[in-house]
Amino acid sequence: MTPDVTIAAAGTASLVQSVDWVAIAPPLIAAAVALVVLLADLFLPPARKPLLGWITLAGLVAALAALVPLRTGSRSTFCLTANPDACSYTVDQFAFVIQALVLGGALLTALLAMKDTEEKLPAGEFWFLLLSSAAGAALLPAARDLATLVVALEVASLPAFALVGLKRGDRLSSEAALKFFLSSVTATAVMLLGVSFVYAATGTLHLTEIATKLADVPGQLGTVAETGVVLTLVGFAFKTAAAPFHFWVPDTYVGAPLPVAAYLSVVGKAVGFSGLILVTVVAFPAYADVWGPALAVLAALTMTIGNAAAVRQASTRAHSAVRLLAWSSVGQAGYLLVPIAAAAYSGDNKVGATVAYALMYAVVNLGAFAVAALVARGKPLNRLTDYRGLYAERPLAALALAFFLLCLAGLPPGIIGLFAKVTVFSAAVDAGLGWLAVVMAVNVVVALYYYLRWTAILFRAPETAVAPAEPAGEPSAAVGASSGPVAQPVRSRVPAPLAVAVALTATVGVVLSGLPQLALHFASVTLF
Repeated sequence: MTPDVTIAAAGTASLVQSVDWVAIAPPLIAAAVALVVLLADLFLPPARKPLLGWITLAGLVAALAALVPLRTGSRSTFCLTANPDACSYTVDQFAFVIQALVLGGALLTALLAMKDTEEKLPAGEFWFLLLSSAAGAALLPAARDLATLVVALEVASLPAFALVGLKRGDRLSSEAALKFFLSSVTATAVMLLGVSFVYAATGTLHLTEIATKLADVPGQLGTVAETGVVLTLVGFAFKTAAAPFHFWVPDTYVGAPLPVAAYLSVVGKAVGFSGLILVTVVAFPAYADVWGPALAVLAALTMTIGNAAAVRQASTRAHSAVRLLAWSSVGQAGYLLVPIAAAAYSGDNKVGATVAYALMYAVVNLGAFAVAALVARGKPLNRLTDYRGLYAERPLAALALAFFLLCLAGLPPGIIGLFAKVTVFSAAVDAGLGWLAVVMAVNVVVALYYYLRWTAILFRAPETAVAPAEPAGEPSAAVGASSGPVAQPVRSRVPAPLAVAVALTATVGVVLSGLPQLALHFASVTLF
């Protein structure tokens, strides 16, 4: 039984609203722990601040555990009394998978950031902002009305602005936060304008009711409805980093703390794609002839621009490794758009190929960022050339990164990456989008170049440092001493949380490659 909240009005019948606390538990737990961290930060002495990180980890684990009762069936709450089928919050299989993805991504981000919050970042602010953003990200895939959708999107996005600019005194971080903020505010303004037009044409904010009323919009409101649909899609295109709305991605990833860049690349992308799927497939099926071709073109542009820019990254440029991952994420966003565009042509609401691909991408991309964070501890410029000889220095980390890159490329032994790409490719072919499948195939081949180039660098022999020649006429400082081997630099110790993040992502990636059906099972996910 679920508790009831009764609202009584004078002279009218009581309206009973049922609240399913089990359904709303995952985002609620994340939000509650965020408040606990905020209050604890006020009273903990500086020496005890690391405790906040462990509270955050425990809260995210609890939020993930709260998903267990939701793994089967569908649960809805905050429904209209006049129409019980129109609800503001629904946890179905789609929402369950995306909530698991964003909360798991936040958990891995927390592991990456444990040491940084002790050394570089303000702990209290970081953990509060991360949990707040995770709460909004977990709320969004279950939102089933436009108001809840926009609120969840902003709750997930606003803390992310502050996270990007949290490196105080760092010019790159400040510029990245400003660029991210301005682009996101523009996207939100455009989206809100679109939402207002859709509401004007339909008179409702619930997605299922919008779908019904858009199918029979009066002639005089047809232009308003079409404009609302287009503007709403443009707003979400910013959030998903789809070209040509991707310009904020590289500088934001480079300027942000590395754990935050990892968070944005996975959780931020999952938030944008979840919202895009909900508004197109659930709310706007009547305008599939508008958003279907638009998303197909966006998918082709996004994967092409992302991969072309990644190929052009110079190995010696500062932060070139992070820039390559940023452009790679833009290219991967193009692949994620393909099944959504295909849903407009196939006449069904299956978006499972995007869900399955997102699961694969989340695991291996977070793993790649985890290894990048490990390398950055000794080489903060994080150039691609800094990874030369990584196998000789840290063989397990090099093997893990090579595996992640091969998964992203879709090459064995990264079997899960190959199968996920085949699933997306099949969605395009089955929908009759042969031209888009050809564009995707060409881009997959182009992406092989930069993924394999980075992989090859890992196994090259490390460059040997050459000692400077002594000036003529000056005696050696080691006269009379026997010439022994040159002292090797001491390898820094890897923080345990960072090692756990690398090991966890590698293990999950290997398991998914051995048992790809665990992820591909979600390729049959259907939205109602």
